[in-house]
Amino acid sequence: MSYQVLARKWRPRAFETLVGQEHAVKALTHALETGRLHHAYLFTGTRGVGKTTIARILAKSLNCVTGITAKPCGVCAACTEIDSGRYVDYIEMDAASYRGVDEMVGLLERAAYAPSSGRYKVYMIDEVHQLSNHAFNAMLKTLEEPPAHIMFILATTDPQKVPVTVLSRCLQFNLKQLPVPEIAGQLGRILKEEQLASEEGALRLIAQGARGSMRDALSLLDQAIAYSGGSVSEMAVRAMLGTIDDSFLYAILDALVAVDGAAMIAVADDMESRNVSFDGALQELASLLHLIALVQAAPAALSESSKRSADAGRITKLASSLRAEDVQLYYQIAIHGRQDLPMAPDEYAGFTMTLMRMLAFVPVDPNEPSAGSAQSGGARPASRPVSAAPVRAGHAPASAPASAATPAAARPVAAPAVAAPRRSEPAPAAAPAKASFDGDWPALAKRLEVGGIAQQLARQSELVRFDGKCMELAIESSAKHLAQPGYQDKLQTALSGYFGVDIKVVVSVGEIKGDTAQERAVAAIKQDKFVVEMMQQFDATIIETSINPEHKRREA
Repeated sequence: MSYQVLARKWRPRAFETLVGQEHAVKALTHALETGRLHHAYLFTGTRGVGKTTIARILAKSLNCVTGITAKPCGVCAACTEIDSGRYVDYIEMDAASYRGVDEMVGLLERAAYAPSSGRYKVYMIDEVHQLSNHAFNAMLKTLEEPPAHIMFILATTDPQKVPVTVLSRCLQFNLKQLPVPEIAGQLGRILKEEQLASEEGALRLIAQGARGSMRDALSLLDQAIAYSGGSVSEMAVRAMLGTIDDSFLYAILDALVAVDGAAMIAVADDMESRNVSFDGALQELASLLHLIALVQAAPAALSESSKRSADAGRITKLASSLRAEDVQLYYQIAIHGRQDLPMAPDEYAGFTMTLMRMLAFVPVDPNEPSAGSAQSGGARPASRPVSAAPVRAGHAPASAPASAATPAAARPVAAPAVAAPRRSEPAPAAAPAKASFDGDWPALAKRLEVGGIAQQLARQSELVRFDGKCMELAIESSAKHLAQPGYQDKLQTALSGYFGVDIKVVVSVGEIKGDTAQERAVAAIKQDKFVVEMMQQFDATIIETSINPEHKRREA
């Protein structure tokens, strides 16, 4: 008999053996037991979380010889044929292959006929979001009011592309990604049934690599069995997946706590010699820092997380050795270092620069300036020892130059004591000097710091009265559009700033005498000899609205 892959051999065949998705199982179980069945279901979720598996179990529950039940027998003809994929009344379709309107019309025409041998004819359409819009429109009426013997089960990894008209006609279940403990536990049970030895750390690594997909986890388990020759060990799985050994991560953080740059570079060299992925190393380092931050905030988080619960002692020690704000900083450096890795000269340079960036922000006790001095960079040939003692942001190294004969690594870098600045109350701002006004409103309109329509309002208005607190202006009816409240407010703000006191502006619309900045500018233009000659010579006219009082004619 040919070998059957674990993903097919151990596909759940009943709701009791289904891992995870308790919310969907509970709802479907109650519906089957009470007979409150919907005519269309939509299962959404990423690959390998159980969409097709639940559809097959539901089809068996509807067509089992024992009757409609939440616990199909699994041995009758209907159950065994559905499991093997050859039951005539259970039709699985791939929407990527049958996505056109003609295929959908043909399916709906066949759906009108009664089942051949079962109670229900179940149509399972996988990746339904790939159907064309015409195909969706063709199935809407049948999907809403199908024959009594028809049930539609739709599955998709991208529900955003499914029309809302289809979503509204289905009961939707969002299948979640499986957590690492559930996947690892199921893998352990399967290996026990297969009579194969395994290590808990290996199963955890496979579960993490599956990213929430049980099918991917079983495929990786098949690969691990073949790679390790039967016994699934943690070392073999790490080599197969290229996963970084946690000992490298702890060595890096221990060196960071000890401010030992040479030790950090030595770890990076060891990782390079073993061809460890530096991108994956930064990802795992950020994950470890995240767990350390959780432990600092809530110590119970370590016992609740099985990802690195075996290293509880080392994590707790690091959590007590690192300050919470420094852990946050190192986490950000690791994240950004991973983003910068493609732009680095090579991965080794990008990884080590990320480590040196962390080292540069290690806190230094100002009372013991030489306690954090260390040598870094000595692990590589032809590298010159330099001081790895960092200086915290906001402090500067001692300004006294060191002797040229003193090695760089032996010169301690001290952060000078900086007296905290004395806080003092800010001096009150001097009140602006009160400006004088001689009654020449057109001249004042030119000097005001106001622009746009408010400035046009100032130029084309005429002063009626000003008592030091209220300024009354008048404007012609042809320009009443300039007297909007918003423009008046801007002009009022500019006048208040000019005089140094609150000024109220009141604008009335009516006849004016003509003493405005605009009128003065127009009169000056009309009296200009050069302009008069041009008008006489070319029979020209002046467009008064184009005259700007602030523009001055250039002298010839």
